[in-house]
Amino acid sequence: MAAVTEPATAPVLELRDVDAGYGPFRAIFDVSFSLARGRVLALLGSNGAGKTTIARVCSGLIVPTSGKVVYQGDDVTGQRAYKYARHGIIHAPEGRSVFASLTVAENLELTFRRSRGRNGVKKGLDEAFTMFPRLRDRRHQIAGTLSGGEQRMLSLARVIVERPRLLIADELSLGLAPIVVDEVYRTLEQIREAGTTLLIVEQHVHHALGIADDAIVLVKGEVAYSGPVSELGDLQSRVLGGGGGEGPVGV
Repeated sequence: MAAVTEPATAPVLELRDVDAGYGPFRAIFDVSFSLARGRVLALLGSNGAGKTTIARVCSGLIVPTSGKVVYQGDDVTGQRAYKYARHGIIHAPEGRSVFASLTVAENLELTFRRSRGRNGVKKGLDEAFTMFPRLRDRRHQIAGTLSGGEQRMLSLARVIVERPRLLIADELSLGLAPIVVDEVYRTLEQIREAGTTLLIVEQHVHHALGIADDAIVLVKGEVAYSGPVSELGDLQSRVLGGGGGEGPVGV
C-alpha cells in the first residue's frame, strides 16, 4: 500500500464544542478534540456513551446542533456526507456492509471500478487480497454465505484500499472471533504505517489502546478524558464500565 503524503499543517479533523443528537434527543455535549495527521485516536466508552454519534458527526452522517467540524483548517459543518468522503474521510460503520448476493470479487470490483475506473480494478483486487489473504481464497464465494468475520473483512477491504486520509473504524471487532479481530487490527497497523490517520471506536479497550496514540473517554455523552494513552492511568478501569445513556437509538 502506497503511503498517503500530505503537508504537515492543520490537524486532519477537529470537533469544536459539538452538541449532536437525534431529533429532540441530545446524545453528545460540548465535545471538542483535535486529531493530528498520522496519529491514531481511540474513542472509548461504555454502551450508549456517545461513541457512534461522534463517529457519525465526523463523517457527515449527522449534522451537529451546535459547534463546528473542521477538516484541515476548513469549516465543513453541515456538508453532505459524500463531500466528507471526497475529502478523504471514510467511515467503516458497525456491521457488515456488503452486497450479499454478489461474490467477494464482484463486491470489490464494483467499488474499485467506481473509484479507479476499469483499468484500476486489477490493482485494487491485488491490494485487497494482499491485505486479507482469506478473501483471495473466497473470491468466488457469494458474500452472504461468508462468516461474520469474513464479511467484516470484505466491508473493510472495500474502503481501506482507497487509501483514505482519515479512516473512522466503528466497532470493527463487534461479534468477531479473537483470531479475526487480531487480523483486522494487524491491517489497521498497515494502514497507519501507510500514512492514514485513524479514529477507532471500540468497546474492546485493549485492542484500541494497543494501537492508539491518544484516547478520548466518554461518559454519558461528555468527554471525561482527552489526551495521550500513556496518561490514561486508572481512568480506564474507573469509568469505561460505568455505563451511559445515549438513548433509544442504541448508539
